[in-house]
Amino acid sequence: MTLSLLLAACCLALPLQAEERFPSKPITLVVPQAAGGANDAIARVIGQKLSQQLGQSVIIDNRPGAGGNIGTAFVGKAKADGTTLLVQADSAQVINPWLYKSTGFDPVKDFEPVAPLAHAGYALVAHPSFPANNVKELIALAKAAPGKYSIASAGNGTLNHLIGAMLEKAAGIDLTHIPYKGSAAAATDVVGGQVPLSVQSLPSSIAFIKAGKLKVLGVVNEKRVKALPDAPTIGETLKGFGKTPWYGMFAPAGTPKAVVERLQAEVLKALDDKDVIDKLAGVGAEPFKGSPAELGALVKSDLALWKQVVADTGAKVD
Repeated sequence: MTLSLLLAACCLALPLQAEERFPSKPITLVVPQAAGGANDAIARVIGQKLSQQLGQSVIIDNRPGAGGNIGTAFVGKAKADGTTLLVQADSAQVINPWLYKSTGFDPVKDFEPVAPLAHAGYALVAHPSFPANNVKELIALAKAAPGKYSIASAGNGTLNHLIGAMLEKAAGIDLTHIPYKGSAAAATDVVGGQVPLSVQSLPSSIAFIKAGKLKVLGVVNEKRVKALPDAPTIGETLKGFGKTPWYGMFAPAGTPKAVVERLQAEVLKALDDKDVIDKLAGVGAEPFKGSPAELGALVKSDLALWKQVVADTGAKVD
């Protein structure tokens, strides 16, 4: 082999060897919401399994603030080597760009989609003493006393907030929005009776529901969820109402294709694991499997969908 051919072979081998060694250091999964919510719960289930599969530590880094914008923007500017990843709720990626004047990130250009992770159940919940037991009864109460009843959310601009605004628009009612710093804090105050209502992910509320400390007035998803098979959807009362939230993994733009493909393969392997499936079910979530291309297409289609929803509801960050 000539010297020039030998040098060329070495140059080609170096990046391949680097990718084969991935990951050579701990991986950080950034969750742009507070601990205790759906995104956090899903990240911890997936992260634990990825750590076992990759033989490397996986660290959960909660970076809440501005409806998810702070943590999302942080990952968008991180080193593109696959060791800093975003575990994202759809709300921050596809809704926030229409709610905020500036999010600090571009939802398409700043990220490489890695893989979808899960779907989660969402529900409109109330304190057990609340006089309404379903959406129809809530609508009657709220129409009789506009603005009287408060609804807690995980914060301005979060999915909980926007779903509440969508409900008000669809039902023709007026509820008073009370933003919290995270869904866990909102759920706790509804359990405590400080606020009567909230839209909550099942990962952040199912323990309270099963304990009888919260009651479900309606499920937000288009179809009834496995974790609450007897709970009707809001769409059964308000025709056409419903959305199934999704969660996905993203890497900074420019992350090598081989690294993205390795991560996606490991995610698929994790989502096929019975222990992961059972743990996700335990928090009211289900595996959502797909490719980087499918996740990227979902982001683009949902950006268009939520742009219209935000315009129709008039929702905005206070």
